[in-house]
Amino acid sequence: MRVSTAFNRMLAVPGAWVDGVAFAPTGVVVTIRRRGRRLRCPCGWTTTARYDTTRRRWRHLDMGACRLWLETDIARVACQRCARVRTEEVPWARPRARHTRDFEDVVAWLAQRSDKTTVATLLRCSWEAVDNIVTRVVADHIDERRLDGLYRIGVDEIAYKRHHNYLTIVADHDSGRVVWVEKGKRGKALEGFFEALGPERRDQIEAVTMDLGTTYRDATRRCVPHAVVCFDPFHVIQIANRALDSVFKAAMRFHPSGVGDRDWRRTRVALRTGAEHLDTSQQELVNAFRRGRHRLGRGWELKEGLRDFYRLVEPADARSYLKRWITAALRCRIPAFVNLARQIKRNFEQIVAAVEHGLSNARLEGVMASIRVIQRRGYGFHSVDSLASMVFLCLGGVTVTLPTQR
Repeated sequence: MRVSTAFNRMLAVPGAWVDGVAFAPTGVVVTIRRRGRRLRCPCGWTTTARYDTTRRRWRHLDMGACRLWLETDIARVACQRCARVRTEEVPWARPRARHTRDFEDVVAWLAQRSDKTTVATLLRCSWEAVDNIVTRVVADHIDERRLDGLYRIGVDEIAYKRHHNYLTIVADHDSGRVVWVEKGKRGKALEGFFEALGPERRDQIEAVTMDLGTTYRDATRRCVPHAVVCFDPFHVIQIANRALDSVFKAAMRFHPSGVGDRDWRRTRVALRTGAEHLDTSQQELVNAFRRGRHRLGRGWELKEGLRDFYRLVEPADARSYLKRWITAALRCRIPAFVNLARQIKRNFEQIVAAVEHGLSNARLEGVMASIRVIQRRGYGFHSVDSLASMVFLCLGGVTVTLPTQR
């Protein structure tokens, strides 16, 4: 069997055949030749006329311990659609790439599961090459179609660097995919997402979940006024726990055992724990406070009543239940819970909507946890675009098929 025939069968380069094989100090150099005569511009326009021709190499998957390169003449075309001279598109590599599609797909598949330094060491390429490959693969898979069919979305922010540098993340509640990543946590970051949706897709948005901040809420009201804003239950219970903490600290300020000891911490944990999760000793502590310290016991009951609003109340009864809870909190004469009741009253519609629609930001919290894993795995990122590409690669629904699986 001829060497060129053997390499043709082993490599199976799409749209080309092997013309020659040479062994160089850098590795195996395989010369290939195009099958078709028509040249294709990256925009899709085709022609047979060449503007000029140059020699180019692409790094391919290693052959054993040897690096393997594909080499051929590549032309530039005077594209009539683009109205400028552009390099032709070849089927075995992405535009402006110096690596083949097979090599880049392996890099992207490994980058979904490992850090870039490990991938670069394994495949014997530079860290910058891995970063550029991830960007190209994401651009090849992520397009405007990811914004189709969205009607229930969640928005949240995450810090990616010190000094209050944040990313705004938008995810689809139904699929769990990240559909938008933008620098900053101001309203403009979310408004950019709604502008990218366009009028027709904006009209399909039915509900948006978020925390209790006003930034995303105001941007949502401006861009999609018909959409229902749902405040995340976790953040509502969080401020209720903070109110209970303030009551607990005031009640235990003159406790003889001192603030900060083991008993103090054990009591605080018992008060924060849900009633259905209390063990015997914790239940005894809570009962003792309910009998001896009425303000603290009343605060615990109000906190549990707010938890029951999310746990036990049916959507049809949500409004009436929350109104009764607000009335009870306003009458309890505990300043922390009076302020809490006023805050809930101001955001009544958004809090009730979360129960009526059965939505929360739990999906977003899972996405944020995954992004933190990506950050720790990469030991930081040199740019926002690099981090955004990794987020889309790992959490944007990108499915990379290995060459061995085709």
